[in-house]
Amino acid sequence: MPSVKHALTGLLATALLLTAGLAAAVPAIQNWRTANGVPVYFIPARELPMVDAQILFNAGSIRDGAQPGLAKLTNALLEEGAGDWSADVIADRLDKVGAQVSFSSRRDSASVSLRSLIEPRYLQPAVETVARLLKEPTFAPEAVERVRQQMLIALRERAQSPGAIAQDAFFKALYGNHPYASPPEGASASLNAITRANLQDFHYRYYTAANAVIAIVGDLGRPAAEQLADGLVGGLTKGEPVPPPPPVPAVTASQTIRISHPSSQNHILIGQLGVKRGDPDYYALFLGNHVLGGNGLVSQLSQEIREKRGLAYGAYSAFSPMQQAGPFSINLQTRNEQADTALQVAQSTLREFTERGPSPQALEEARQNITGGFALDLAGNGKLAGALGLIAFYGLPLDYLQNYPGAINGITLEHVKTAWQRHVHPDKLITVIVGGGQPAPTSPDTPVKPAGS
Repeated sequence: MPSVKHALTGLLATALLLTAGLAAAVPAIQNWRTANGVPVYFIPARELPMVDAQILFNAGSIRDGAQPGLAKLTNALLEEGAGDWSADVIADRLDKVGAQVSFSSRRDSASVSLRSLIEPRYLQPAVETVARLLKEPTFAPEAVERVRQQMLIALRERAQSPGAIAQDAFFKALYGNHPYASPPEGASASLNAITRANLQDFHYRYYTAANAVIAIVGDLGRPAAEQLADGLVGGLTKGEPVPPPPPVPAVTASQTIRISHPSSQNHILIGQLGVKRGDPDYYALFLGNHVLGGNGLVSQLSQEIREKRGLAYGAYSAFSPMQQAGPFSINLQTRNEQADTALQVAQSTLREFTERGPSPQALEEARQNITGGFALDLAGNGKLAGALGLIAFYGLPLDYLQNYPGAINGITLEHVKTAWQRHVHPDKLITVIVGGGQPAPTSPDTPVKPAGS
């Protein structure tokens, strides 16, 4: 019977062969700047006569300052009127050519995405529409009030969601006075106080060429991609680049926050500071986390909490790197009476994993799962454009996609163990527990006081 060592050696050899094929299958990223200085990242994809373009701005909620929700409200209003076009005119222009435009605002970035057929009679009107949305949003008073009310309704709904309550409390406890602490959705008081002038000023400051990147994936040659990029962002003013967010203060001690909420289950969120984009240990942390809690029901957290004890349907963990250190978190839901037991199991599983690391077999299985699913993760222009946008916004290397499988396969067990012990500290965890059956505050602005640690 072959030894485990021989079996793992065979798996690794197979992985290296597959990695070579995957790296060869990933198209090279082409990179240049538009005339007004916007970095462009382009991958030709000839399978379908379509193009996906994503324009990202350094205009996420970290730029809200004393007005939480300002970035999200600004982004949401881009499609509500531009120049002399109303929201109905904009929607009609896009419908006529079958184009799809979407908007998103997160902590680090705000984005506008376009999907269109490449035939000029469809693509050109879509590009002209998006270009005007980016350059000339009107922020009409009636549109501002309508979208403001939509966001306020969403806030009230969020205040009744135990998962959202846990997330907001976790970020507040983890980041304190840092801009990452503020939820992108804002708060009712600040949303109500935002004026049209505030929106115009925010757009003028952040929606500029100096704060933009663009990712393009589609059935285009280089000249056509250059023309597309110029058409989308060539009208943006130059502007001034914004500084990166400040470093995140270290967490010095554990803290447990219990928040009463009328639910049959407790939502538990456990975590600490993780790493920022580009950290050299990220690959090792990501691979290790795949074993701990990133691979669904077969991960160690799920096995310990669900399979062995039946305490929850599942449990997962993740690193979420950002411009500065993003969170590492463990998330699970369990019945109220089982909350303390489930919490103890999650904490002990994390502590043991940090001390001992994964088994050699578990690490190789995780490696195979990640590299084996790599092609599916990039299947389709939309997914590829999303990955390309991430590379563009965070300034990752142009060969990031080609090198990714090889980087995963090059990580040793010792590297995983040392990276985890360097970055993960089970004695300095922020723990948030939402549930217990008691009424929760109805206002999203009600302060939450820690129950102790």
